[in-house]
Amino acid sequence: MKYMILLGDGMADWPIEKLGGKTPLEYANTPNMDIIASGIKGMVKTVPEGMHPGSDVANMSVLGYNPKLYYTGRAPLEAISKDIKMDDNDVAYRCNFVSIEDNIMKDFSAGHIPTEKSSKLIQLLNEQLKEDGIEFYTGVSYRNLMIWRGGETDITTPPHDISDQSIYEHLPKGEARDKLISIMDKTKEILKDNTIYPKANAIWLWGEGKKPSMPLFRDEFGKDGCMISAVDLMVGLGKLTGMFIPQIEGLTGFLDTNFEGKIDAAFEFLQDGGDFVYLHVEATDETGHMGDVEKKIEAIELFDRKIVGEAIKRADSLNEELRIAVLPDHPTPIKIKTHTAEAVPFAVWDSKSPKKADSYTEASCKNGLFIENGHEFIRRMLFKE
Repeated sequence: MKYMILLGDGMADWPIEKLGGKTPLEYANTPNMDIIASGIKGMVKTVPEGMHPGSDVANMSVLGYNPKLYYTGRAPLEAISKDIKMDDNDVAYRCNFVSIEDNIMKDFSAGHIPTEKSSKLIQLLNEQLKEDGIEFYTGVSYRNLMIWRGGETDITTPPHDISDQSIYEHLPKGEARDKLISIMDKTKEILKDNTIYPKANAIWLWGEGKKPSMPLFRDEFGKDGCMISAVDLMVGLGKLTGMFIPQIEGLTGFLDTNFEGKIDAAFEFLQDGGDFVYLHVEATDETGHMGDVEKKIEAIELFDRKIVGEAIKRADSLNEELRIAVLPDHPTPIKIKTHTAEAVPFAVWDSKSPKKADSYTEASCKNGLFIENGHEFIRRMLFKE
């Protein structure tokens, strides 16, 4: 048996009046996810009580690791993806390029700044902000990093949680507050007149944490795994747990990402003897953060057609049966443009089963199984426990 988790980040949502009271998932044309739903379906709580519903916590849970035991922060996972060496007393911060107007968080992504532009701005910050122990690193698009050598952690807020809100109530609040605000103020001065990408007129520091440690996926589950994603967070989780990370051109984390390259890499890994693929798509989450219902529907339909549909079509190319799971990590409701901690719908289907249609929606999955502890989902998928 081969295994594949196809994860549409933030795909779950709330009913929307504009859609006649349907969620984007209910409204979208998803014939392939409906086939997966003809297997086993239900709801899984991916965010433990008391933890922030970030993609870091939720995906760690779906991957089979209890965030209560292993989570230290988002940014250090992204640092691992970039092979940035961290000592035990170093702290990583996620460094978003953002657009702030009149002290309002207008765009947490600075208009989805292209990576080549953000790379030049990161270089500019490193040149002009030469503080001891502070280093900036390029990521993908707006998702960059700051490493504070021998630094401190703090209480911070993700910028996608405060769209169209005043930044003042959401500035860092812990012991490192003064240092972090000073850095953000200095970078605002550096960026305010930049001609490289004017929309990126500030940075926002968040997602802090120290170097984590997690068991290898092979040791935990007895399977050779592969992580496929455009975002550094997921690549970091894959590297930290010893999974194979294929190099795929054209991954953007948005609607224009290389869907074909992702599914090609997934089946190449399985055909070469690999056991398990975790294929993550970010566009469904990004469009939720944008509050753009049409784009979220488009992202869901692209995920269904180019990822789920292709996985079903290609399943017979393997010498073994393929078990496919489809789910989001958390909801990202259009109405509030950020994550919630509600349970999410899942469906699991085996390739030897009939290709009959059911319904994969938030409502239909509530009638199925309920898995309280998200980190137990993968074990039940792999071993039918």
